Amino acid sequence: MRVALVSLTTTHHRDAPPERRLRRVASSLADRGHDVHVFCARWWSNTDDTREEAGLTYHGVTLDETARQSFLLRAPFAVARADPDIVHAGATFPPAITAASVGATLARTPLLADWYDPEGADGGFLTRRALTAPDRIVTPSRLVRTRLRERGADMERLQVISNSVDFDLIRSTEPADERHVVYARRLDEGANLESLLLGLAELRDFEWSATVIGDGPERENYEQQARDLRIEDRIEFVGELSREDRVAIYRSAHVFVQTARQCKFATELLWALACGCVGIVEYHADSSAHELVEGRERGFRTTSEQELADAIREAGEMEPLAVDEDFSGFDRGAVLDQYLDLYRELRAQYGLL
Repeated sequence: MRVALVSLTTTHHRDAPPERRLRRVASSLADRGHDVHVFCARWWSNTDDTREEAGLTYHGVTLDETARQSFLLRAPFAVARADPDIVHAGATFPPAITAASVGATLARTPLLADWYDPEGADGGFLTRRALTAPDRIVTPSRLVRTRLRERGADMERLQVISNSVDFDLIRSTEPADERHVVYARRLDEGANLESLLLGLAELRDFEWSATVIGDGPERENYEQQARDLRIEDRIEFVGELSREDRVAIYRSAHVFVQTARQCKFATELLWALACGCVGIVEYHADSSAHELVEGRERGFRTTSEQELADAIREAGEMEPLAVDEDFSGFDRGAVLDQYLDLYRELRAQYGLL
C-alpha cells in the first residue's frame, strides 16, 4: 500500500510525542513492506527535493518549518502527484490536515488524521476545518477523543488507537538489579513528583527503594524535597536513559507510579505495565493515564498521597512479573494492524478495494 503521510514537522525537526508517534507508524509500515512517502518541511541540508532514510521517502514541500503558508499551498499538489492509496495527516500543525484533505480529494482517496494534542484544535478556520474534513480522526486516548469532540469533531469519526510498545525488545532485555518503585518522566512543573515523594515518606518505616528516571528544570527541587523528607538515601535520580536501559529497569521493578498532572498518553506507564510492573496512577482530569489501569487487577487509581502509599503497600503483596502478556495487544505489530484495518475500511467506503 502506498501511504502519503503529511506533517509539517518530523522527529528530525523536534523530538516530541506527536512526531514520535507518527514516526513509529511510518517505520512500522515500511518494515511491513508498505511504500511510505512523508510530506514535510525539508530537514536535510542539500538541495534535493526528496531524501531516502530508513525505508521512508521524505518529500521537502518547503525549505523549512517556518514557511507554513507555502506548505499549505504546495502540499495538496505534492500529495496528489504521489497517487497514494491513503493519506495520513498529523496534527502537529493542524492546518496541514486541511491541506492534506485537498490533496486526498485530488487523489480520490481517503484521509485519516492523527491527532495527539487536543490543545492544537483551537484556532481559525483552517483548524476548525481540520476537525471536520478527515474521513476518520485517530487519537491516542479517550481523553483526547473527548477533547476533540468538545471542539467540534464528529464523535462517529473519532477512534482511539493507542501508542505501542515493542514486546520483542521487552522479552530480549535482561532485567536490571531489583527495584521496588519506579517513576519516569521529564522533571518539569507538570511532573508532580512531590505526590510520590510524600507517599513514600508515609512508608518510611517499610523497606523500599525508588528510582526516578528523567531530567528537567525541576530536578534539583525534587532532589531537595527528598532531602527535606529525609528519604534521599532510598531514592536514586538516574537522569535520562535509553529505551533499552529503561526496559531493563522496568523488568526488574515491582511498581511504576504515574503522578503527572497532564498526559495525552502515558507511554512510559505502558512500557512498565508490559514489563510486569504494578501500575499506580494518581488521577488528574487532564491525564489519560488512568485509562491503562482501569479494570485491571494489577492497577490502582489514587487521589491522595495517603491512597498512593496504601496502594504501594498493597502492590507489594502481588506476584512479581517480568513480562505481562495481557498487554500484548499494545505490541507494535498489533497496533499497526489497527491502522491497516482502518485504512482498508476507509478505502472500502470509497469503493477502492
